[in-house]
Amino acid sequence: MGSAKSESDAGNLRLDVKQLRQISEMTIGHYDRTAEAYWTGTRDHDVSQNRAALLDAIEGDPPFSILDLGCGPGRDLRHFRSLGHDVSGLDGSKEFVTMARRYSGCEVFHQDFLAMSLPRRRYDGVFANASLFHVPRQELPRVLLELFETLRPRGVLFCSNPRGNNEEGVEGERYGCFLDVDTWRDYVSAAGFTEVRHYYRPPGLPRHEQWWLATVWRKD
Repeated sequence: MGSAKSESDAGNLRLDVKQLRQISEMTIGHYDRTAEAYWTGTRDHDVSQNRAALLDAIEGDPPFSILDLGCGPGRDLRHFRSLGHDVSGLDGSKEFVTMARRYSGCEVFHQDFLAMSLPRRRYDGVFANASLFHVPRQELPRVLLELFETLRPRGVLFCSNPRGNNEEGVEGERYGCFLDVDTWRDYVSAAGFTEVRHYYRPPGLPRHEQWWLATVWRKD
């Protein structure tokens, strides 16, 4: 994983407020600078399996209230809205927020994951597709608890993250945290969630080529 910290290093890693701010500014700045290229490269990605995993797990009748956490330029916002759902986005990149508002027509919050202000018991589902792995490991308990609190009772959290061997650190111009399934389970369960299911992506490949771990959780 390049310059990412090893598992043993990660266990001792403690970041202060200044370091956390620098990590956010670096990672968000990367996305601001590469926003158009990112959109070109990801707008046609097939994440229908992930969207369905969230929607299938939400109880009750649609339309659902959904937060797309790390919505990027708005690809999934637009899809959920096209199905009639009440969907909002959140992203730390100012460029992505502008693009997402324009592309989806949805409300999009400009917020850093490490400094979110979310309403309590507002959403039926949170869709965190390729986003939460940018949260440093020491901050995950707090961030996951904030997502727990913003969900309604029986609400659903969907997450898809690149998996690894519990490394974290800077790669290029982004900070990443690459957890294995057991470690990820420990963090999300500790926040109060119950696992519904998990699977690996891309579908149809051998496990060693499925670098994405998708998990679905319920707030009981």
